Amino acid sequence: MAELERPQRLQIMLTTEELMALENWRYDKRMPSRSAAVRELLRRGLAAEGFLTAEQGLKSQSFGVINGASENRGSADETSD
Repeated sequence: MAELERPQRLQIMLTTEELMALENWRYDKRMPSRSAAVRELLRRGLAAEGFLTAEQGLKSQSFGVINGASENRGSADETSD
């Protein structure tokens, strides 16, 4: 059996809205697969954050795509006049 290029597997759970957002982004960017889209979004997110790691003690629900995005967008809109 051929050796995998990416031997690490990561399983995640998404809400319907998060999956729809991922699929829409994937098709818009013409990504070949969901996995490729997730890897690219992870790479972009880590780069945007300077490769920061999550603080210990935070819950996974703190990192939802849809809820986190709307909260961040609201605070950014308030500071941009």
